[in-house]
Amino acid sequence: MTDARIRPDTDPTATGVVRTTPEALAELRAVTSRIASAMESVIEGKPAVVRTAITVLLAGGHLLIEDVPGVGKTMLAKALARSIDCSVRRIQFTPDLLPSDITGVSVFNQDLRDFEFRPGAIFANVVVGDEINRASPKTQSALLECMEESQVTVDGTTYSLQRPFIVMATQNPIEMEGTYPLPEAQRDRFMARISMGYPSTAAEVEMLDLHGGRSPLDTLVPVTDAQTVARLVLVTQDVYASPAVRQYVVDLANATRTSPAVRLGASPRAALHVLRAARAHAALEARDHVLPDDVQRVAPAVLGHRLMLSGEATLAHRSPAEVLAEILRSTPVPIGRR
Repeated sequence: MTDARIRPDTDPTATGVVRTTPEALAELRAVTSRIASAMESVIEGKPAVVRTAITVLLAGGHLLIEDVPGVGKTMLAKALARSIDCSVRRIQFTPDLLPSDITGVSVFNQDLRDFEFRPGAIFANVVVGDEINRASPKTQSALLECMEESQVTVDGTTYSLQRPFIVMATQNPIEMEGTYPLPEAQRDRFMARISMGYPSTAAEVEMLDLHGGRSPLDTLVPVTDAQTVARLVLVTQDVYASPAVRQYVVDLANATRTSPAVRLGASPRAALHVLRAARAHAALEARDHVLPDDVQRVAPAVLGHRLMLSGEATLAHRSPAEVLAEILRSTPVPIGRR
């Protein structure tokens, strides 16, 4: 049970008042259930994908959706955006897209005889970046400060972004023609990466029956608002993670760095993202504390896209998912009291 006092070993970023009350967790479950239902009316047969997207939203992170064209990547991002009554902007990444198109630019106002800032597309609660790897690395790098610090610096002036703030970017596989692989620093800013995959036969038939005439997004209405989501993000931040669980997260990150199959392991930022995602996962289960199971559930989506395998592992046709599964099996799990 939670109380009104902060635990002595909670994170130093806490405010001093524990917000994970039973009432707050109940509201979180109710709101996220409505969001999930709205999204699943658009995305057929993908409850795990929808849950991961909501987990990233609650954790205050950003989501990379990677798969072949036509499987609903952009539809998933738009479904989450339209489920929330908030500001939404869509950016179609193309080779001629400029960094200033994303962040904004200062222009000279003849009437005021001074420069004024015109915000770019990044100034929204939900930013849908379509085919992010079709833009040049220079343009991709415009998102680095935005995603990490929720702010934009133009001509020496810093502008804060709205809260909540989430970038949901879609990406085609890098072997597709006309794409640029995301730099490691860019991938590390995304809390999680998911793949849509093809729907099951039954789900695809149902999709044809229900959505063959018009887009399901046309009938999707918001089920919550930005202020509610921002409040639930704060609730998620106060979910308790014991010292043993935090040590488990660090042990997993260290295991990726020392594994002979991995050339580049998880960064300290990745460990933070695992903990935040685990807190969100626990909150979705109506728990005010994190279990090792939460860490294990979110680790594949959070760590998989950050691992660069060694040459030997690549030649052996091992995937990052296989290597990570082996690391999860071999890393001791904390037991006992939390």
